[in-house]
Amino acid sequence: MKLLKYRVTNYRSVVDSGWVEADRVTALIGVNESGKTNLLLPLWKLNPAREGELKATSDYPKATFNDIQADPGEYAFVEAEFDAPELMARISQLSGISESDARIVRVTRYFDGNYSIRFPNHAPQRTLQGKELAAALDSAADQLEKISPLAKEGDLKSQFAESIQKVSGGVDSVSAYSAAAVRELANRLRSTLPENPAATSSIVPRFRALLDDLEDIAKRLELRDPEEAEGVFDLVTDALPKFVYYSNYGNLDSEIYLPHVVQNMQRTDLGAREAAKARTLRVLFSFVKLQPDQILELGRDIQPNESATPDRIAEITENKRTRTIMLNSAGTDLTKKFKQWWKQGDYTFEFQADGDHFRIWVSDSRRPEKVELEDRSAGLQWFLSFYLVFLVESAQGHENAILLLDEPGLSLHPLAQRDLSAFFENLAVTNQLIYTTHSPFLVDADMLDRVRKVYVSEDGSTKASPDLRRGSEDPRKSGATYAIYSALNMNVAESLLLGCHPVIVEGPSDQHYLATIKTVLIAANRISPKREIVFPPSHGAKNAKVVASILTGRDEILPIMLLDGDPAGQKMALDMKNGLYQEAKNRILSTDDYTEVKGSEIEDLFPAAFFADVVDRWERRSDTPFSDIVDKTKPIVPQIEVWAASQKIGLSEGWKVDLAREVKKRTLAAGPGKIGSDTLDRWAGLFKAFGAD
Repeated sequence: MKLLKYRVTNYRSVVDSGWVEADRVTALIGVNESGKTNLLLPLWKLNPAREGELKATSDYPKATFNDIQADPGEYAFVEAEFDAPELMARISQLSGISESDARIVRVTRYFDGNYSIRFPNHAPQRTLQGKELAAALDSAADQLEKISPLAKEGDLKSQFAESIQKVSGGVDSVSAYSAAAVRELANRLRSTLPENPAATSSIVPRFRALLDDLEDIAKRLELRDPEEAEGVFDLVTDALPKFVYYSNYGNLDSEIYLPHVVQNMQRTDLGAREAAKARTLRVLFSFVKLQPDQILELGRDIQPNESATPDRIAEITENKRTRTIMLNSAGTDLTKKFKQWWKQGDYTFEFQADGDHFRIWVSDSRRPEKVELEDRSAGLQWFLSFYLVFLVESAQGHENAILLLDEPGLSLHPLAQRDLSAFFENLAVTNQLIYTTHSPFLVDADMLDRVRKVYVSEDGSTKASPDLRRGSEDPRKSGATYAIYSALNMNVAESLLLGCHPVIVEGPSDQHYLATIKTVLIAANRISPKREIVFPPSHGAKNAKVVASILTGRDEILPIMLLDGDPAGQKMALDMKNGLYQEAKNRILSTDDYTEVKGSEIEDLFPAAFFADVVDRWERRSDTPFSDIVDKTKPIVPQIEVWAASQKIGLSEGWKVDLAREVKKRTLAAGPGKIGSDTLDRWAGLFKAFGAD
């Protein structure tokens, strides 16, 4: 099962996070105290690989503590939506819904520990429109009219026709009919059937077929919800992926005082730091297949009240030998497994116990002398500690574990943090991964669609959004967004050094669209750019000047800027042409020059019919499909807003980015063959203006 998105409610500082979409790797970016951890912990507690028990004093929000404590089963704290192609056939078989409806499953957990499931793609039908019912009756009447009755059946055909006509005449085409109402109509028709019809009758079977059709309709309207079908709940909950959570608080020390460990493992009142450390130590001792009290006992010397008999001395010697062999075996096992997992070093680990102390020693091929773990890099301490938790808590079932990393690599050098980001990519081949950070070095500027901004909303609660400017009108003063801009600036700087070709756009949705168009044009052999084309967003005229200045580079040539043809884009273009671009006005391009509409936005580069189809797939709550009303001669964004308002659909502030990601996915899946030649010509013309030849 693949996690698609999740939502946190009623958990600590989170009232309602909103839906947080999950990719193979998802970054939650937020400043300190924004509530990032509070978006990871409840997801962990949805189905923890190990530990993760719910604790009222820690997990309940303080504002509603008494209400939740009085009835915890009424309060959900997390819900997650999964793609489950491996389960859909079995769910369909058990519940009777289609496989496509069974593929997406939403799992909710409540503070009493119980779960509920539902299938958001499945919309159960409880009533039938009168026009559909009338159509079934009329079809039966037409077919009966064409059938010749037996001579001995007399007026039976006309009786059937009259009965159907009476029932049909009472059906209101605009009303909705329940299963009971359908059966009532069927019973009225059934009264017309003769008690002993002719065995060779040709009209009675058709009349009975009508009754059977009505009964099938009634049964369909009474079909229970799929989650209520026997076996479905257990099938889904048994297949839920395990969640492995890790924070920096759990990093191992090189020297561990065993009596303290034994004491902390038995306590339930530890703070966050101590609890995380105790958890990692439990994992460590689980790995070496010993308990701290056992290590203490095996290493115990003769006590003051004991006699130093030869047998007791021999027993103590054998115990210590056994302990040494077991610890050496565990060190060898860890060394071998860690090498298979971490390819960037050839490390050897050794566990030693000395009286009440347990120590971890490390050496490698470049530094063969053994050094205590604490004296090695903080990065190695983090990787080793995380690996032990990952290895033990996922119980070797790595493919079905989702990793949740809280502020990973904070102690790492910036370049090592960049390496860590690349390491996440490799790890995500087998495990989805969600991590929190406020470091720009852990933000991949080429994958900003995987970043979610975590911020404190006006009501003081924690929110998450793919709109990276959310939370402040000035992106340079918007907390976590600064990390995004820093990452972007670093990426741009690297791009310039490597000879990339930047084209400034207005916002992140424009990045998605142009990156998509670039991919399609290259696949269609319409362009063969000699340099990589990147699309840094400007987020407004003032910021555009800063971005353009940074991107000018050593050759002092201003980068091309593509702006919308709408009033806001025209004003921005005018500001730039009267300012920084006064001597390079031809490097300010407008979407109006590459679309068939005036006042266009970047979205209008795509065919209106294709775009409307994506909108209808993206937003399914409407009664009237957007594709039915779209006007290809007008800008499409205002049309979407008007249509959404008419359908009483609330568009979120970040809806343009969400839609851009959906268009990107659909376009790349369709490929250039599904894009019209006229559109490809316009796109190619735009990219040639960018300098892509």
